[in-house]
Amino acid sequence: MARGKIQIKRIENTTNRQVTYSKRRNGLFKKANELTVLCDAKVSIIMFSSTGKLHEYISPSAMTKEFFDQYQKTVGIDLWSSHYENMQENLKKLRELNRNLHREIRQRMGDCLNDLNMEDLKLLEEEMEQAVKAVRERKYKVISSQIGTQRKKLNNEKEVHKRLLHDLDARAEDPRYGLIDNVGAGEYDSVINGFSNLGPRIFALSLQPSHPPNPHTHTHSGTGSDVTTYPLLF
Repeated sequence: MARGKIQIKRIENTTNRQVTYSKRRNGLFKKANELTVLCDAKVSIIMFSSTGKLHEYISPSAMTKEFFDQYQKTVGIDLWSSHYENMQENLKKLRELNRNLHREIRQRMGDCLNDLNMEDLKLLEEEMEQAVKAVRERKYKVISSQIGTQRKKLNNEKEVHKRLLHDLDARAEDPRYGLIDNVGAGEYDSVINGFSNLGPRIFALSLQPSHPPNPHTHTHSGTGSDVTTYPLLF
């Protein structure tokens, strides 16, 4: 049975329209390839679907630019002249815009002011004042942020110092910790150096004792007052 003739009109169903486009496009490209092989012809096909997607075919023996150059030569028209003119016009506008931007930058640096009238100078002054205001506000915001950070660090240091003093008082009242009283100048330096060599988190603190000496302490003569030295770890 012969296939019925299809009425040539727009296919309303989107899916059917896309399927028909794909099938006929592939058939058209197949015919173009057959012409290329059988007849040694140069064939080029450019197609855009309803969604704007590009499909193209060109004979393997031809380059796209060479193909259109030959077309221009044969038909006697210039396909590129209008495009080149548009590019030149666009380039001219971009160069003018670039010059204007450079001039505005120099004016904000205090140069190229001779060509400005009173209104232009006033407008430039207002723009500069707004720029300075924005920079100053940003500067104050940065300073405020830095101050807040430093305050947090200071509060943390105070809290650490408070805990250290609390731990020190607790150790001073604990009889398990020995006291070193009346340390001489040379012996005191040796104690400090001994603790400092153990690492950055070990300290030697010297305090005036406020209670009678512990029986486990070692008393040395040579100073005018009693000094108690504590190794402190944290």
